[in-house]
Amino acid sequence: MIAAGHGWLPSVFPLIAAVLAAVFAVMLARQYVRRRRPFQGLWTLALAMFAAASLAMFLGVARGWTSGEYRVYWLLGAVLNVPYLAMGELYLLLRRRAFADALLVLTLIGTAFAAWKVLGSPVNHAALAKSLPLGKDVFGDESAAYRIAQLYAYPAYFLLLGGIVWSAWQMRGHPELRNRTSGTIAIALGATIVAVGSGVGAGLNVVPLFSICLAAGIAVMFAGFLQAGRPVGAPAPGGVRK
Repeated sequence: MIAAGHGWLPSVFPLIAAVLAAVFAVMLARQYVRRRRPFQGLWTLALAMFAAASLAMFLGVARGWTSGEYRVYWLLGAVLNVPYLAMGELYLLLRRRAFADALLVLTLIGTAFAAWKVLGSPVNHAALAKSLPLGKDVFGDESAAYRIAQLYAYPAYFLLLGGIVWSAWQMRGHPELRNRTSGTIAIALGATIVAVGSGVGAGLNVVPLFSICLAAGIAVMFAGFLQAGRPVGAPAPGGVRK
């Protein structure tokens, strides 16, 4: 079942967000191929999720939501994205690789569980008539598919914030860590822009507000990705050395 479309004009905004996220994902993937750093691979995956979720949103707004498009948007955008951002940060900041590896295994198990719940949950097709449906309306306020977004994204977001505090503490007397700290600050700021903008935009059913905040948050996070992976003393954009 397909809901009525809401026009191509409002759908331009999520399309822009999807293109930006895809371009940034490709750029970060090239860094990962060269350096093989786990945090870069995880952040590439997170940006690819952003791109796929934004593309699903573009299709849903432009021609009307299908249940499949909403499931992709919800699973990759609302449920899994922030946990993978947090996992990338853990690989960047933790000295014990084995601990991060164990958490990654748990994240992968959680990913499979989330996919099972979101892809298999019944959908209220009448709720898909909005240009930007709410998860609680589509899946039901008490459904696992809706609640799992809170269980996954909220702790992961606060883990991002905790990583900033920990990194700032570790940086005392270690100027070689300053790029990691400033980078993680930018990543958390970008995630906050996305979280606040998407919450307000979805709550008010305003697609441009949601999508502009999504694109802005992605851009800020990508700047943080680049900064966090840049060695101290490496030239910054424009040729200025840090």
